[in-house]
Amino acid sequence: MTAPHPGPSGLSLADRSPSLGFHHISMTFPDGTVALQDVSFTVNAGEFVTVVGPSGCGKSTLLRIASGLAQASDGTVSADTGSVGYVFQDATLLPWRTVRSNVELLAELHGLPKAERARKAEDAIAQVGLDGHATKYPKQLSGGMRMRASLARSLVLDPSVFLFDEPFGALDEITRERLNDQLLELFAAKRFASLFITHSIYEAVYLSTRVLVMSARPGRIVGDFAIPFDYPRSPELRFDPAFSELTGHVSAALRGAHR
Repeated sequence: MTAPHPGPSGLSLADRSPSLGFHHISMTFPDGTVALQDVSFTVNAGEFVTVVGPSGCGKSTLLRIASGLAQASDGTVSADTGSVGYVFQDATLLPWRTVRSNVELLAELHGLPKAERARKAEDAIAQVGLDGHATKYPKQLSGGMRMRASLARSLVLDPSVFLFDEPFGALDEITRERLNDQLLELFAAKRFASLFITHSIYEAVYLSTRVLVMSARPGRIVGDFAIPFDYPRSPELRFDPAFSELTGHVSAALRGAHR
């Protein structure tokens, strides 16, 4: 059993400064669809915050607003814009580039010298466990390996904030659990601020320091659960009675959000 801990982020209260903040965010699309309504929350340094909610409730829209890919109709976003990593639902790798070349892409676009981006890419590839696959092309990789390459591509820039848009949703359960464990290792080592979107309650509770539940459209925050388990987290945590109890509470809030 992994023991509960009052401060799972591992940071003192003084260190937990906001890295990402949503302040009364609302979003109405040109066709009149109200996707988000008065959403406010923060993600502090060293926090892993996951959002669950019904399909179409605006979860991915929040990430697009946070990254600057979309602009809210009302409200403001504050972000530590020094470096933001974005991992999409699809790996979005360029098929004509090798793993190494794909991982170097963002560093290349940011103008890093060739030797520096090669070194950073090599380190990132090792961190996600793709040693020995750097010269392969995306079509030669499994789905899980492609997502690891996508994660490595963002790691190259050492982001202080990570945005994850259901990155493991299309993978089989075993691969998904392995990537969850790998992501937790990276989070425990680097303590970047994370905002993660998923439909899986088990994934949300297993990864996070905090889980937010959104209502059906228009999306609002209707549940906020602190996750008390310390890092590093063992895979056996998934079978712990305290884990099951907490997932039950989140599930009940999510069922209520569908009404």
